[in-house]
Amino acid sequence: MKEKVIVSVIVPAHNEEKYVVRCIRSINKAAEAFGGGVEIIVVCNRCTDRTAELAEANGARVVYNEDRCIAKVRNSGIAAARGRYIMTIDCDNRMTSGTIREVCGMLRSGRYIGGGAPIRFERYSLPLHLNDMMCRIGFRITGLYSGIFWAEKKTFDAVGGFPDKRAMEDVVLAKALKKYGKQQGKKYGCLRKNVLINSTRKYDDLGDWLYFKLMISNAGTMLKAAFGKTEELDDLLDKLFYDYNDNKNSAGP
Repeated sequence: MKEKVIVSVIVPAHNEEKYVVRCIRSINKAAEAFGGGVEIIVVCNRCTDRTAELAEANGARVVYNEDRCIAKVRNSGIAAARGRYIMTIDCDNRMTSGTIREVCGMLRSGRYIGGGAPIRFERYSLPLHLNDMMCRIGFRITGLYSGIFWAEKKTFDAVGGFPDKRAMEDVVLAKALKKYGKQQGKKYGCLRKNVLINSTRKYDDLGDWLYFKLMISNAGTMLKAAFGKTEELDDLLDKLFYDYNDNKNSAGP
């Protein structure tokens, strides 16, 4: 008899054969510490590598999505989930071993509508320390923690899931969960004992000052986007996120 699924962990993945196994292993360690029924759903998005094969070989359930929008990819995984509690984590990141147990404890307390997790880089340097500081200050001021999102499935359904946006969909979802929680007399929370271990692969490839350079070199693009002209921003997002793994895989050995 199959164990009842309590928690569904959604992992969006686009050509992530280098990272999918370590992500799944981190979830499995957290599942062992939790001790309940946990399913891992890897959402293969336009994959042309061995992501699906490796995910299934390591015990994950694979679903497929062809949308060029991370929000829709995550939502397709949530739609396929069988658990009462939903968590999301990007495929190149990892969770710490007590994450699932802490999430379920907070949700079962009845005080929290959902929440996020603190983010820590998997390695550090001066620019990454500065990035970390900026993230911590931003999260502290806004209270909109992200990284690992967690809530009951019915809550994700109530707020409409991740909004259909190509960027900043995590911030919009956090705002929606916080607002919905206020209506329900609950708080939008953040894990205190566990963290998201954030991948530094883009920094490894493109330099640790990457995002500071991008902010300076693309200031005009950001300003145009603020006034509704998003074409250049869309091209930048494609380069940095949606096409990143394609470019890596086509670069050769």
